[in-house]
Amino acid sequence: MNTLSYKTVSANKSTVNKEWIVVDAEGEILGRLSSEIAKVIRGKHKPSFTPHVDCGDNVIVINADKVRLTGNKLEEKVYSRYTGYPGGQRFNSPKQLLAKHPERILEKAIRGMLPKNRLGRALFKNLYVYAGNEHPHAAQNPKTVKF
Repeated sequence: MNTLSYKTVSANKSTVNKEWIVVDAEGEILGRLSSEIAKVIRGKHKPSFTPHVDCGDNVIVINADKVRLTGNKLEEKVYSRYTGYPGGQRFNSPKQLLAKHPERILEKAIRGMLPKNRLGRALFKNLYVYAGNEHPHAAQNPKTVKF
């Protein structure tokens, strides 16, 4: 056996094959759906996965307003943010966030599952979340995937 023929192939920006995927979030549990989407955005489902390269797919999520939270998390879970001013800590529940910006709950969950660095910020730009059933990415011919 010739061991010199087994070379580790690292993907780079020019060799990566990126696809477009549509995911319907209707009736899905928030965390379970988010972890699957984060894996696809990161590219961990591909044999050519390279940790330091954006080799994941572009994901379009529709019906984000119909995502489910188990237990009492709809009322009891707390999203906190800081305005930057003294005494400027603000708190929101998922119920309040769903009423104002339904797509942000899914975005926050998926962002928390991506790397916290330059690559993570670039990967997050491959996610497109829409509250309704329509999306403007029909020209990319996305494939529908059920997790």
